[in-house]
Amino acid sequence: MINCETFPHPNTMPGEQLLKPTEWSYCDYFWADKTEPQGNGTVAGFVLLLQKQPKGKQMEEEMSEFLQERIKIEEEYAKNLAKLSQNLLAAQEEDFLGEAWAQVKKSLADEAEVHLKFFTKLHSEVEELLMNFSENFKKDMKKCDHHITDLRKQLASPYASVEKSLTERQRDLEMKT
Repeated sequence: MINCETFPHPNTMPGEQLLKPTEWSYCDYFWADKTEPQGNGTVAGFVLLLQKQPKGKQMEEEMSEFLQERIKIEEEYAKNLAKLSQNLLAAQEEDFLGEAWAQVKKSLADEAEVHLKFFTKLHSEVEELLMNFSENFKKDMKKCDHHITDLRKQLASPYASVEKSLTERQRDLEMKT
């Protein structure tokens, strides 16, 4: 089992040339059947993929929500650290304690800057890429749905003509008998 997928052993598939014989490859076992653990039969790899597709959409939505929440937290944390580093308490302190206090405040300001940069990267790179992926995926799925609908229409036409000719032959056969 690799990545929660069960693959047949290459020795159990004689006569098939594998695309990647030295490694497990989903492309080599995509159409092969996977035996269900309960022993209820077999499921084709394509069917498994179709079953997992809605879970992928849900995972993408959950990841998006998670990232948005993390971005909010990072932004608030950076702002609060920056605000705290600007605090004027003990600003009149001198000597060693004054230097230490100034270093603590500088350290807070530096940490705030790091979290602000992290927030910016999360927002600009990760979140936008995820949103773009999601939008492009939706567009691609719509294109696929339209294409499948067109193919079904094309399939329906010959099927209807075959059904019509079978009906006519059946009538002719009935007339002759």
